[in-house]
Amino acid sequence: MNRVVVGAQWGDEGKAKITDLLAQNADLIIRYQGGCNAGHTVVAHNKTFKFHLIPSGILYGGKTCFIGAGTVILPEAFEREVTELIEQGIDVSGLKVSPLASITMPYHTEVDGYSEDNAKKGKIGTTKKGIGPTYTDKAARIGLKIEDLYSPEALNEKLDVILPLKNKTLEKVYGLQPYSKDCILALCEKYAQIFRPYVCFDWQEMLNNSKKKQVLFEGAQGVMLDVDYGTYPFVTSSNPIGGGACTGSGFGPKMIDEVIGVAKAYVTRVGEGPFVTELTDETGDKIREIGHEFGVTTGRPRRCGWFDAVTMKYSVLVGGLTSVALTKIDVFDTFDEIKICTAYKDTRDGKIYKSYPTNVFIHKYLEPVYETHKGWDVDITGIREYEKLPENCKKYLARLEELLEVPISIVSVGPDREQTIFKK
Repeated sequence: MNRVVVGAQWGDEGKAKITDLLAQNADLIIRYQGGCNAGHTVVAHNKTFKFHLIPSGILYGGKTCFIGAGTVILPEAFEREVTELIEQGIDVSGLKVSPLASITMPYHTEVDGYSEDNAKKGKIGTTKKGIGPTYTDKAARIGLKIEDLYSPEALNEKLDVILPLKNKTLEKVYGLQPYSKDCILALCEKYAQIFRPYVCFDWQEMLNNSKKKQVLFEGAQGVMLDVDYGTYPFVTSSNPIGGGACTGSGFGPKMIDEVIGVAKAYVTRVGEGPFVTELTDETGDKIREIGHEFGVTTGRPRRCGWFDAVTMKYSVLVGGLTSVALTKIDVFDTFDEIKICTAYKDTRDGKIYKSYPTNVFIHKYLEPVYETHKGWDVDITGIREYEKLPENCKKYLARLEELLEVPISIVSVGPDREQTIFKK
């Protein structure tokens, strides 16, 4: 069974824990898109591990963990993450990097930071890790790939094309310092040393040999941050949806059997952009505090709100979800009432939206239409069987399945591996 794990909301849904659990039975785990702007947290062996680029399946010794061609890699962040894992006693011998992955250069992070800090309007809320500018150069065909680091002739020819264009933009558009060719070549020599132990030049053979093995595809961010289907322009620069697993990994769609969408029992978002069910009151603060909703990469407090079935149904459609893994339902253990948004109402004319309106600029006129469910006032963090969950909790889950029209296959009742219920 080959599975894709995707975020079904705006990222930070707890994908790393679900990926970590499913990786136990996988032979190959592939991170297929995004960069170090992602933050995945796994609690295992009484330790907390924080991932940004490396597939969380690395915690299982002997697994092959592949960072695919659809990713963008900041070399310094990659080196730091590998070093931290080694210091924690984790075996990274199974870690492999695609030679086709794109490199985030210093000028990418500079441009990202400048654009975000100086945006008077249209601030996106990026992590300033250079992700967007790296994907921009990739699409413009003026980016550098890992394999270029090991081909002096190709690297020199590319830099002769890239640097005049890049320096002109850096100076004229952003007022930033240009880079000399010697400076970039020296950086690339350093990067070559960082990646040398992990570059998988025989990736085609590796994928061919994995066709009869179990493969787990790991995405970053979430469906609502997809560059094509998310709340554009308040999105990431890649395709976190299930279909992105194919373009980012090198495998075709026939290799995918199941797409699991990870969603919280509520909704969070980091950065700018529309969020119809956002709670800016004491309830939102309570969810944030109980759920420890602060960004792994930036530490920023996450915006919190009630579960949004409108966006979630949209995620099921465009994300290709076959089931849902619901996380952090235990956050509601002390809540008397829990709400689900089942539609949007346009405050201008009263129009009701049951399907997700993709024009995000009308979202400021939308208000959520809620239905209210009773809480359960029981600590469920120690429960391991679905049947033993409180009745009101099971009713809440059943209602979500009814609304989304896909089963909830996994229920997470805490951050630890063991705090997981696999629903039959």
